[in-house]
Formats: sequence, C-alpha cells, structure tokens
Amino acid sequence: MQIIVPLLIAVVLILVWRSGRLRQADTGDLAALAAVVLGFIWLARGNGYFAIAAFVGVAAWAAFRSQQFRRARMPVDEARSLLGVPDDADQQQIRDAHRRLIARVHPDKGGSADLARRVNAARDILLSEVRGRVPDQRD
Repeated sequence: MQIIVPLLIAVVLILVWRSGRLRQADTGDLAALAAVVLGFIWLARGNGYFAIAAFVGVAAWAAFRSQQFRRARMPVDEARSLLGVPDDADQQQIRDAHRRLIARVHPDKGGSADLARRVNAARDILLSEVRGRVPDQRD
C-alpha cells in the first residue's frame, strides 16, 4: 500500500502537467491539487475521515470552478463582434481572427488578462457553434 500512494500521486501530477492545465492554474487550483495529494497520503495512513474531507473539498472546488466558467459565457453575436468575423465564418477564419487579436491583447504583450480571457472565450463559443455543439461542452 505504501508504494501505491506515491505512484498514484506521480500519475496524477504527470496527467495534470501533460494536460497543460497546471500552467493555467491559480492558487485555488493548486490548493485543490495539494488537497488531493494529502487525501491520498491520509488514505494510505488509515485516516479515512480526513481523506474523505479532502476529497469532498476538492469536489466542491471543482463544482465551483465549472460554474465559474459556465457563467463567463457571452452571446454569439458579442463573440462575433469581438473577433470581427462574419456570421458565416468557418473554423479557419475564426482561428485566424483569434490569433491576430490575441497577439495584441495578450498580457505578455501589455494587454489585460480579462480581455485575453474574453477573446479566448469568444473563440471557443464560435468554434463550438460552427461544429454544431453547445458552447458549455468540453472538447
């Protein structure tokens, strides 16, 4: 049992790192990741109640984060006007417009993080619409 917990922790960390999600994480996400690691450690040591509390806390954080992203949606018309694409734009036109705009508003280039987030959300919404999907669904 003592070898399984470090292996599980290593697998979780590798999967999170490879997904690219760790680079976009804020302090709450990192705290949730630490709670998962602590939960596995407590579970291995026989402290089941602490482990369950940690896992419930992480589940609550995940539910909060998913609601946070869902509330950030914008209407399709607003997304089109933000990216400056016509109603009949295809995927390539949307991606090209996004690249041009994000190059100007990215925080590394002196833009704001909020505007970059809105530009990325507009791209996701329009690509989802072109694919015929609901914007809330993950790819």
